Amino acid sequence: MKESLLDILRCPLDKHELELENATYADTDGDTDAAEVVSGELVCTDCGERYPIDDGIPNLLPPDMREESPA
Repeated sequence: MKESLLDILRCPLDKHELELENATYADTDGDTDAAEVVSGELVCTDCGERYPIDDGIPNLLPPDMREESPA
């Protein structure tokens, strides 16, 4: 996912902003505008709920709808 997506993403539970934590970036040859986040977590600034990013895809399902078993 592009880091610029943080400007529009919101917590599905309470609609507050999300912050990026523990981010791993794809090799962008130093171009910070093209930074691709491949893993990490999005954390709600209000409720603290955490949403994982796997293979560049943020999982914004509410916690009770996420499948926690390994694939």
